[in-house]
Amino acid sequence: MSRTAMNPAKAALTKSLRREAGRWLKAAREAAGLTQAELAEKTGLRYYTFVSQVENGLGRVPIEAQAVWAESLGLDPTQFARTLLRYYEPELHRLLFDGEAEPVVADRAARA
Repeated sequence: MSRTAMNPAKAALTKSLRREAGRWLKAAREAAGLTQAELAEKTGLRYYTFVSQVENGLGRVPIEAQAVWAESLGLDPTQFARTLLRYYEPELHRLLFDGEAEPVVADRAARA
């Protein structure tokens, strides 16, 4: 089954949202007082450069790793995943949560 080419406008939006997610993650890491290397070690990554790639919008935190990233950053895993979903899959986030009030996130990243 072939995949269709992504619409250029959607590709640009995806790239922009990934960069925003990266900025949010970097702020959370800095608020937690961690270097990229320390976060990589806490999350079991072999190379800290993956953290750099995610923070620069060139990658994304895998779903199966989101809980450990959240815990490593001192954040609530549910809110962490929900925030990343808003950046990584905005349409799915809208379908799941549209109309709900966004919860107040009392964590270090929210204060960054």
